[in-house]
Amino acid sequence: MNIYVGNLSYSVTEGDLRQAFEAFGVVEATKVLRVKDTYTGRSKGFGFVEMPNEPEAQSAIDGLEAKALKGQKINVSEARPRSEGRRNKGNKRRGRRVRDRRLY
Repeated sequence: MNIYVGNLSYSVTEGDLRQAFEAFGVVEATKVLRVKDTYTGRSKGFGFVEMPNEPEAQSAIDGLEAKALKGQKINVSEARPRSEGRRNKGNKRRGRRVRDRRLY
């Protein structure tokens, strides 16, 4: 089961997540998302934990919801699949040329 962990402190690492969730069972993978800013490398404030055993994963969700991790209460829930419909819905004018834009 893929688990969403939100409201993470900027100081939380993948190791911190793994350690918190391993108390409830086997953890396959952890991921803390990082800001694209290469200078700070700060966390975006959320991450994901993959646990193969459903009952252990549900126990982790129930046990860690609203608990403090590195001084901040975290939100824990089953991760929802990404929706494909949201991609490339930015500026609809992207790629179009603006013609007859003359300054007099």
